[in-house]
Amino acid sequence: MRRAEGRALVMEASSHISFVIPALRRWSGLFCDVLLARHFPSRNLIMPNLVIRAIEPHDLAAWMPLWDGYNAFYGREGDSALPSGITETTWHRFFDPHEPVFAIVAEYETRLIGLAHYLYHRSTVSVEPVCYLQDLYTEFSERGRGIGRALIQAVYERAAGSGCREVYWQTHESNIQGRLLYDQLAQHQGFIVYDHDL
Repeated sequence: MRRAEGRALVMEASSHISFVIPALRRWSGLFCDVLLARHFPSRNLIMPNLVIRAIEPHDLAAWMPLWDGYNAFYGREGDSALPSGITETTWHRFFDPHEPVFAIVAEYETRLIGLAHYLYHRSTVSVEPVCYLQDLYTEFSERGRGIGRALIQAVYERAAGSGCREVYWQTHESNIQGRLLYDQLAQHQGFIVYDHDL
């Protein structure tokens, strides 16, 4: 189906979104998400039984595939995979009351399908702490269903409850699909990130 025909279909079927979405998702995943974001920016597509909760020690086996998928997305796999010691340390930090590092997961019908890791830190321009949303990932087969939105909003609520002034995060410029969502939930301030390994 040509792009123009797809756009016409979405506009015509705006009152039948529950019927249109499955058909759209059979096309290119990215094209589908672009159309939905443009024409239905405020539509709530979240799964009704989705649970966002704090991670628990027994979640390790279910969390690991999500963590591996997130790292693979950014090229950290194979020869460039994270050392197991980093993963182990990160996992233990989630449950250490002296660490400002936290994790929440998206659970659907007893299955973990998304994660968010965030931390609090000081700022020279604010008395209140600031929240950095470091990792955000949704299982590929479940994308476009409101899970990422729910995780970000849950981080907002937890950060506000801890007295934070703001939540911020970064993503690669090539993450077009993710940025469609981020542009709806936050402002891109134009900063460029530099990094230097020591």
